[in-house]
Amino acid sequence: MPEPLLRPLRWWDLGAVQALERELFGPSAWSDETFWGELAQPSRRYLVADADGVVVGYGGVMVAGADADVQTLGVAPAGQGRGTGRRLLRALLAAAAGAGATRIVLEVRADGAAAQHLYRSEGFEQIARRPRYYQPGDVDAVIMRAPLRPR
Repeated sequence: MPEPLLRPLRWWDLGAVQALERELFGPSAWSDETFWGELAQPSRRYLVADADGVVVGYGGVMVAGADADVQTLGVAPAGQGRGTGRRLLRALLAAAAGAGATRIVLEVRADGAAAQHLYRSEGFEQIARRPRYYQPGDVDAVIMRAPLRPR
């Protein structure tokens, strides 16, 4: 697979993003309405990783003043372990810092060891845990935070 191009998510990407979301997150996947609502918010920035016209990853960030929140991040199983998630995350962090945020948080599944490793390697630290946050399945959420430097 060629190295994907990171570009803004557009409405015509939503079918591919939603299919990937369902594949990655199953019953806890975001609904079509959630994605449409997110795209309508001016405080959000969403990106896709595009490998020759195929969406192999996506991510989004919300910025509200000094605070930012990674809304979602996902990479197709075939593209995992190749740096696509890290590139998406770094692009989201840069977008948040560029919009004036000085700190960023995210929630990650407690059973998502690979994702937690990625976030820790990019400067995130666990600050809390939300029991039974991801439903169905009663999976805890690990809340992580990192400082942002102006870019």
